[in-house]
Amino acid sequence: MENFRAIQPSILLNPYIKQYWFLSVDNVAQVSQRAIPAGSIGLVFNRGDRVYNLSAKNEMLPRSYISGQSTTYTDTCFGSLDLIIIVFQPIGARTVFDTPINELNGQIISIDSLSDSSIIELEDRLMNTTDYQTCIYRIEQFLLKRIYEFEEYNYKRLSAVINSINYGETEISRLAQTACLSYKQFKRIFVEYAGLNPKEFLQINRFAKALHILQTQPSISVNDLAYQCSYYDKSHLIKDFKTFSGYTPTEFLANCDPYSDYMSLFQSFFINTK
Repeated sequence: MENFRAIQPSILLNPYIKQYWFLSVDNVAQVSQRAIPAGSIGLVFNRGDRVYNLSAKNEMLPRSYISGQSTTYTDTCFGSLDLIIIVFQPIGARTVFDTPINELNGQIISIDSLSDSSIIELEDRLMNTTDYQTCIYRIEQFLLKRIYEFEEYNYKRLSAVINSINYGETEISRLAQTACLSYKQFKRIFVEYAGLNPKEFLQINRFAKALHILQTQPSISVNDLAYQCSYYDKSHLIKDFKTFSGYTPTEFLANCDPYSDYMSLFQSFFINTK
């Protein structure tokens, strides 16, 4: 049995946080799930059984961890789960963690290794709290304090860049102009905040758009999907799908759970195979 709840952050935290996820799964037998790149990172607290990374020789994941940016998919295996996940906006994590986000790329970082007593204290409180609203209150008190202490000068520049990307801008030189930075400065600061270089971020952003259209319009042709998402041709679209999800668009529809409006954001990060 699976129970999923997605909760929006408060207005003050909305520029930094996408959602809070509460996911519980009670299984007798172990099941697998695939995580796909989505251009954001997450802070994960696991109050259930341990999760194994099948893509890393069944390595056991830490109890609580930061999931850094990735440019490929990862398969995990688990039995019973009880997860709380803080899903950050594309550059939101930089306001919380005192390290360039690109240093976390492709990694699962245990919070125990951060030497950050505030996050350890938050973990301890969440592990002993069952009420959703109390958990969110404690998470938001922690986040608000971190964001209040953060210098936002470059964050505001890059927020304007993310908005431009969301409105369809894909030319990196124009994005640099939006940030009022030189091309070289822009690439350096962008990767520090987003964890990905601008080209990688734009590629994943385009894939995420294509994935959403495919999920909500499963009868669309691959050619039309490639055209709508500004791919050069369908072979480039298929290559991105294989890289980021492990499936072609046709294989994705045949093997993955159908789209759900309620779980839409979750399905841009995780896919369940049938």
